[in-house]
Amino acid sequence: MSNRRRLAPEESRMAALDAARALLIEAGPQGVTLKAVAARIGRTHANLLHHFGSAAGLQKALAERMAADITATIGEAVLAARAGTRDPRAIVDLTFDAFDREGAGALASWMILSGNRDALDPILAAIHRLVDQLAQGIGIGARPIADQTLHLVLVALGDALLGDPMAAALGLSRTRAREMALEGLLGSPAAHGAGGHS
Repeated sequence: MSNRRRLAPEESRMAALDAARALLIEAGPQGVTLKAVAARIGRTHANLLHHFGSAAGLQKALAERMAADITATIGEAVLAARAGTRDPRAIVDLTFDAFDREGAGALASWMILSGNRDALDPILAAIHRLVDQLAQGIGIGARPIADQTLHLVLVALGDALLGDPMAAALGLSRTRAREMALEGLLGSPAAHGAGGHS
């Protein structure tokens, strides 16, 4: 893109984060570089350095934005499920898709492996805020919301990183981890292939 229209600072930052998220999905975390993002939005490397300071700063900002978007969506789904207007399975699917298809799992593992652990702070803070927002004693089933959130996030992250080969090696359905996560959310085994109600 060669669009050189002058953008307001926040608009420029948002455009860079949109491009970074697209690159994350297309090419994985290693594709999220200042050079690639600058090329995608028709800006200079120096322009992105001004906004983010470094590639690690860009990754941290991307993680923060993704965490805010993901937890807001999951929070809405949890509240809808509590009200009986949404199937709890939607919460599981949203979480698993965020870590897998939307790249949050790959980004988190990349940051850990590259030593950029501080970049995980926004993700953990967003999850903590979500739990605080939803903490009204119990979650969807009978277990505390913090327990449910820990279980769901860890299973979704593991599935994003190793789910395909593990399921194949164990002769299990590719969706088995999602089914197990739903069982954990409901606090009892969910019927295989059923709508997820206990």
